[in-house]
Amino acid sequence: MTLRHAVLAALLDEELSGYQLAKAFDTGVANFWHALPQQLYAELAKLEREGLVSGREVVQDSRPNKRLFRVTETGLAELERFAATAGKPSFIRDDLLVKVQAADHVDTGEVIAQLMERAAFADAKIELFGGLLRQMRGDRSEEEFLRHGERVGPYLTCLRGLAFEQGNREWCHRSAAVLRERRAAHARL
Repeated sequence: MTLRHAVLAALLDEELSGYQLAKAFDTGVANFWHALPQQLYAELAKLEREGLVSGREVVQDSRPNKRLFRVTETGLAELERFAATAGKPSFIRDDLLVKVQAADHVDTGEVIAQLMERAAFADAKIELFGGLLRQMRGDRSEEEFLRHGERVGPYLTCLRGLAFEQGNREWCHRSAAVLRERRAAHARL
């Protein structure tokens, strides 16, 4: 997947400005694709040049004018082509895992602290995802929404983000507990 496909997917539901797109990435798309705002603005310009999105200027009285972007038919065809290609397996690339890997040879106090920070970050993301899921499904049960909801894709990716962060939190707590126990056992020797 490239940033272009993530941007196209984020623009499927409505027209968004670059600022709104960056916010959408922060709250929803970021659970599976990270991009900085300047990367998003550059990608929008590129997608517009290629005809995959169209932009229109909105004149505002009390603020600077803004541009709103939407996916074109060509952009939808690109997403269709992308959806039909075989997906590549994902992989983890995380500096905290390198630190835990080295735990038998370093002072684990800082590693434990970083594990707890990561667990707290996961807690915040879990709360965010829970709120987004409740907002998307409204007063319907999850099963009802998944069967009859208008747009299920964002809900499913949010569920994946939730499961990912729950797994992160569980692993961080377990790893920190193991390292604390081993540290205490070594201190007694």
